[in-house]
Amino acid sequence: MVDDLLRKNGFYNDPDTVIVEKQQSLIVAIRAALTKAGKRGKGGRGYPEYIITTLAAPDIVILIECKAEVKFHESTNRDKAADYAVDGVLHYARYLSPNYTTIAIAVSGTKKSNRWTFMLIPKGELEPRDLCSPTGAKVKTIVPMTDLVAAASFDPVVQAQRTKDLIQFSMEMHEFMRDEAEMSEQEKPLAVAGTLIALEDNVFRQTYDKYPAEDLPAFWMQTIKKEITKAKLPVAKVDNMTQPFTNIEVQPELRKPTKGYPKGLLNEIVKLLAERVLPFLTIYHDFDVVGQFYGEFLKYTGGDGKGLGIVLTPKHITELFALIANVTKDDIVVDPCAGTGGFLISSMMQMAKTATTQAQIDSIKKHRLIGVEQRSSMYALAASNMILRGDGKANMYQGSCFDTAITQALKRHKPNIGLVNPPYAKSKEDLSELRFVKHMLDILQKGGIGVAIVPISCATSPSPEKRSILEKHTLEAVMSMPPEVFYPVGVVTCIMVFSAGTPHEVSDRKSWFGYWREDNFLKVKNLGRVDRGGTWPIIRDRWIESWRDREVYPGESVMAKVGADDEWVAEAYMATDYSTLTQQDFEKVLLDYALFTLGHGESVEDEE
Repeated sequence: MVDDLLRKNGFYNDPDTVIVEKQQSLIVAIRAALTKAGKRGKGGRGYPEYIITTLAAPDIVILIECKAEVKFHESTNRDKAADYAVDGVLHYARYLSPNYTTIAIAVSGTKKSNRWTFMLIPKGELEPRDLCSPTGAKVKTIVPMTDLVAAASFDPVVQAQRTKDLIQFSMEMHEFMRDEAEMSEQEKPLAVAGTLIALEDNVFRQTYDKYPAEDLPAFWMQTIKKEITKAKLPVAKVDNMTQPFTNIEVQPELRKPTKGYPKGLLNEIVKLLAERVLPFLTIYHDFDVVGQFYGEFLKYTGGDGKGLGIVLTPKHITELFALIANVTKDDIVVDPCAGTGGFLISSMMQMAKTATTQAQIDSIKKHRLIGVEQRSSMYALAASNMILRGDGKANMYQGSCFDTAITQALKRHKPNIGLVNPPYAKSKEDLSELRFVKHMLDILQKGGIGVAIVPISCATSPSPEKRSILEKHTLEAVMSMPPEVFYPVGVVTCIMVFSAGTPHEVSDRKSWFGYWREDNFLKVKNLGRVDRGGTWPIIRDRWIESWRDREVYPGESVMAKVGADDEWVAEAYMATDYSTLTQQDFEKVLLDYALFTLGHGESVEDEE
């Protein structure tokens, strides 16, 4: 009965992709896990009736345990593995749990009378949950492999574990490239981006492993050019984008066969990404998780993106920007300093939530996301980031956002939302961050919203740029951000929000100032700042609601009328909420001050 249903649902149609094994497994990891899984409690290897795996989702295993009579479907306590179908399949699933997410199927009876139970045991868990379709309905009968995988993939516990695993893998991948391939900080992200693009091609995906070490780099480069050309970028842009990848193609360490890697290191890089990351694009369609992997991987280039010459905007901040600007399917978003495309990706995700048809989603990706990046390697990474999510890349420009031709091109798109994290000035000779902000605002349609994250000094210090901005645009809000939001880069920042095209004095309105210093993120070794308590969505939503409604709360926000010579930060205008102060607060401040003065070898009298 089970075999007939598996055949009917296509499980045997593609033995190269879906592997159906009966009471055995040739997969080393599964054999090792079941070494002591005998159901009689005396040790020895044990197997269920069916073990089904797929190359498309290597972290998922399907187990099927059968019993001939319905009365042996499930025991009261599920503790009789040898005698009951449910008990038995859970017994085996728990042995696989450390390394696999398991779909456990118990079936008993005959074609005339039978019972089925479909359960899911997420990786690392021991207790089963109902296997449900993406719509939330319980799975009650055998369905095609892709549907079973989709049901498991949409489970929130499975998604969270996959994300955690992928973030961990980003660090492992970084270390492999650094230690084994001896790749530079600039080369590593290009190798990852180029490989993910090459894996979009079916021929490359199926044949890369057949190429000898010295020939694979050329095939890799050829496929990247093919995929970028298919993406319909203008010819000049294709050349600009592919040029940085040629440095990887000629990297000598990648084309050498070694004792540990006889097919070469590039083959190993492709294999790792094909097995660990590609399923998120081709099977799970979880582009957001791939974006997290991409972002986390970039973090390891020198620890903070410095190896790439950039300061990476944390993902929760790019998402916050899209919410501050309230982007929808009808907006056109521009980022004049796109970097790796974080703001555009977050905008795409937020805009897609407001779309109701495929045509609207296509319009978002093809016409409503515009970016500029000057550095060729960054341009390649940003465009790759967009390609991997399906379009959006045709509106990526390479060059200076101040270039006249690019400025005019951006204006032709008629953007009404601008998001930017400008290059932070390292010396007085560098362009001021506010120059980039003003340029972005000048590009926007009248009434458009511009959001920028800049060093706090841009808000507190008088400058010609502040005056120049207010001559044409209105300062709507400034939010003081957590001091370590760019950890481990030591820059304290604020977010500025402007409405474009109306001089600040003409608008004659107060600006809203938010004290957004606490996002409850904690520093975790190897992970950076993370939302360990799971409270970020609550904090984020409160921030956004108070900003949109211009709410004023003591110690959190304030309204004030300001000009170019004033400080643009909440701290300058906010009344202290003394009701929240405690004895411990006073003691802590006094202790901190005492430690500070002792550490500096001076006293209050010395200072006076």
